Formats: sequence, structure tokens, C-alpha cells
Amino acid sequence: MSIRLGMQAKLYHGAAGATATTELSNVKDVTLNLETGESDVTTRASNGWRATIATLKNGSVEFTLIWDTEDAGFTAIKNAYFNNTAIALAVLDGEGGSGLDADFSVTNFTRNEPLEEAITVNVTVKPTYVSRAPTWVDGGGS
Repeated sequence: MSIRLGMQAKLYHGAAGATATTELSNVKDVTLNLETGESDVTTRASNGWRATIATLKNGSVEFTLIWDTEDAGFTAIKNAYFNNTAIALAVLDGEGGSGLDADFSVTNFTRNEPLEEAITVNVTVKPTYVSRAPTWVDGGGS
């Protein structure tokens, strides 16, 4: 069994339409949300049990960045939000690891200004309509 720590995980960014290859190192906590829609397929043959099948997959990524206007990754995420453009992201459990690779739309860009902490921004991204569909990468990790 290979246990991974969050600090070993990697979040990469790049131009939409291609796999992201530049590490977003200004990131703090990252959450990869994966869900599947469902369809009720209950019949009388289900013997009184509701029967369900999985339908479309849904994914989103939530993460926090330090507000650093000189950081290229921060600027790429900010520009994708304000320009309504797609950005490629790969959310992996380590270098060469497993995770979601897709082009995303930035749907949340919330700035936090705590009194005694660095200014941060909470970001939410969701897969978007572009030239490549989301893919689950099964890498070996490092």
C-alpha cells in the first residue's frame, strides 16, 4: 500500500486544448470532487427495492491560492476567470500520478482578506466544452 500525503500531490495548469504541464505551486488545499448522476430503473421485478444506474459523471476542483499577482499560475487562473476562457488543469496525486486531466472553466474566484493572514483566493473549476473531454489518468506516481 502506498500512502500519499496531500503535500505530495500536484496541480498542473496550461493552455486549454493540451495537457497541463506547468506546476501550480502557489496552491494550498485542493479538493477533487467526483460524482455521478443517477437514473431510477426500478421495475416490478426489483422485488420492492429501488434500482439505480449511474449516468453522467460530474467533476469539480476547489483550491486555495495565495494572492500573488507576480505568480504566473495565479495570473493564469485569474485571467481564465475574468476573460471567461478555458484553462487546462491536471489534478494528480503526485508527479506522474493519477487524477483528472481536463480543460476547465473557472466558476468561482473569491478573495479572502483575513486580518492576520495572507490574502488568498478560493477557486472552483469545472470541466468545460472544448476540444478534449475530461480523462482519468492512471499514473504510477512518484
